[in-house]
Amino acid sequence: MMSLLDALAESQEPATLKMLSQATGLHPSTAHRILAVMTHARLVSRQEASTYALGIRLFELGNLVKARINLREIALPFMQRLHETIGEAINLGVRDEDDIIYIERTSGGRSLVRVVYLVGGRAPLHLTSLGKLFLAADTSEDVRAYAKRTGLPGKTPHSLTDLSTLEKELDKIRRHDVAYDNEEAELGLRCVASPVRNDEGVIVAGLSLSAPVDRHHPEWVEQIRKTAEEISRALGFNPARTRV
Repeated sequence: MMSLLDALAESQEPATLKMLSQATGLHPSTAHRILAVMTHARLVSRQEASTYALGIRLFELGNLVKARINLREIALPFMQRLHETIGEAINLGVRDEDDIIYIERTSGGRSLVRVVYLVGGRAPLHLTSLGKLFLAADTSEDVRAYAKRTGLPGKTPHSLTDLSTLEKELDKIRRHDVAYDNEEAELGLRCVASPVRNDEGVIVAGLSLSAPVDRHHPEWVEQIRKTAEEISRALGFNPARTRV
């Protein structure tokens, strides 16, 4: 049954019994028998010309799963694993209008040397690596409107308080899917972040690693990106399907 569902999910059009049998390695009679049961349960829909497609029941079940997903619960095991590997603070943040809100944080040991934003804390989008991820997902018009509303206030000499400079930074983020905070929220502290996407490819959160400047390592970029991708997949994100 699962192999048939996977085959139907990969097919862009309704599939014939022959196509499904070849894709799954099931004998046609076996595939036909299982498809009949799935059709009765509305997991599969039988189309014209004896072809098959995913059924409406999957849509109903999918919506229930989405409604019950707890982002923090899904992300926390991945965050803890990364924290144990690197030994620095790992943060999860979501957007709330013009702010980023920190909804989860794993820390301990040497990562406690600096704590900028605790769980529940807020920060302007342009001052944090997490917030920049969301700004990079906005249109140019939305970014200019954000700059006008907020005035792009700074906290350190490194803060991006100029719209032109911020736009160049956002363009880099769009190309590389990674954002940085280079002592822009607090002197001596550097952060790197990567986006977490849902099943529709929409950024729903950001995952970041924060540590003092003298402890940062270039290889952390790939580690934070990989962990964010794993969380995204756990939320149903499929890069190949999104590209299509």
